[in-house]
Amino acid sequence: MADLFASDLATVSPDASPLADRLRPQSLGEVVGQEHLTGPDGAIGRMVAAGRLSSMILWGPPGTGKTTISRLLADAVGLRFAAVSAVFSGVADLKKIFAEAREHARMGTRTLLFVDEIHRFNRAQQDGFLPYVEDGTVILVGATTENPSFELNAALLSRAQVLILNRLDATALETLLSRAEEVEGRPLPLTTEARAALVASADGDGRFLLNQAETLFSIDLPEPLDPAALAGLLHRRVAVYDKDREGHYNLISALHKSLRGSDPQAALYYLARMLTAGEEPLYVLRRLVRFASEDVGLADPQALVQCLAAKDAYDFLGSPEGELAIVQACLYLATAPKSNAAYAAQKAAFRSAKETGSLMPPKSILNAPTRLMKDVGYGKGYAYDHEATDAFSGADYWPEEMTPQTYYTPSPRGFEAKIAERIAYWEKLRQDRRGE
Repeated sequence: MADLFASDLATVSPDASPLADRLRPQSLGEVVGQEHLTGPDGAIGRMVAAGRLSSMILWGPPGTGKTTISRLLADAVGLRFAAVSAVFSGVADLKKIFAEAREHARMGTRTLLFVDEIHRFNRAQQDGFLPYVEDGTVILVGATTENPSFELNAALLSRAQVLILNRLDATALETLLSRAEEVEGRPLPLTTEARAALVASADGDGRFLLNQAETLFSIDLPEPLDPAALAGLLHRRVAVYDKDREGHYNLISALHKSLRGSDPQAALYYLARMLTAGEEPLYVLRRLVRFASEDVGLADPQALVQCLAAKDAYDFLGSPEGELAIVQACLYLATAPKSNAAYAAQKAAFRSAKETGSLMPPKSILNAPTRLMKDVGYGKGYAYDHEATDAFSGADYWPEEMTPQTYYTPSPRGFEAKIAERIAYWEKLRQDRRGE
């Protein structure tokens, strides 16, 4: 029986396909924004020039060309291309693909296996790739938006090169818009300011930008849109931020480092990035409280007070009013004098405690609530400091088996400068009392 739809399928216009597909690069040289990889000196460029590919993981944000690059790689070196998505595939699908790849290998054709969202395969499924990668049945090209260090098996990572794709910058995105206008045969109906706003709204995602451009091309507009009209027409893009994934850790790290570097403006930016993207405010407050002890410490004892007060204020007011208290705490920390002396002292003291085990303190400073304890010397010879000159006895409080240690060394900044003077004062009195 004849195929009733054959003639219709044969006459489908390529113009009916999505704009992003019509603009898909036909060679590696047409890929924008990833020249550090695809150029002559890039890892991909060198592999293609040599005609030999190694397995690789393409790590980058959405819409940066991971799928496109994998297809072009197969064409560039004459490999059979097979693709699978970890979202929709399971073990049975992989076994079928590996069997087909092995059969083609026997006939002299190697297979490039592209695995989209490879991080969504569990650890056992990832291990299933190893024998086929090792014996050359497939050259694996995995694509992921997540940090491979956290999401992929070490064994798989050791057999693949991790290549990082950049978020598309404004120049690369503008190139895509120019190509779209060339294909459509007309300019986008946007003012210069609205065009810049459209590029910014893409947040480095080329696919998103082209989809938005396609929407604009489909509408008959009497005059170019300004930024306000554009915002009213197109849905605003939500910032990419997964609270339990790498974006979460990147932003909290950026906030912490900006605070440590005493840059209140950058710290506010990263704080705003987190809160506007939906981060739990109490999580941010917990990190600020930790920072107050770790990076400010006694250089400004009020830093910890400010952070705990911000936590109480947020508990009392909720969002959005309480977020101002978080901002206040952030600014206080960023502008406070910095010291990690207390943090360093904690680590040194804890390490010393583990190394020395259960050494007995001097009996003179131990309480003696029973007669037996008094008889064996507990509390004997204890010098009550309040009865000594300057309320200071200068006694030795260390275990007999240990020499006195120095864990805490105040910085010369902020209130710790005063603390350093106090420590020096007591140490001088101690030496005087002992006749040193």
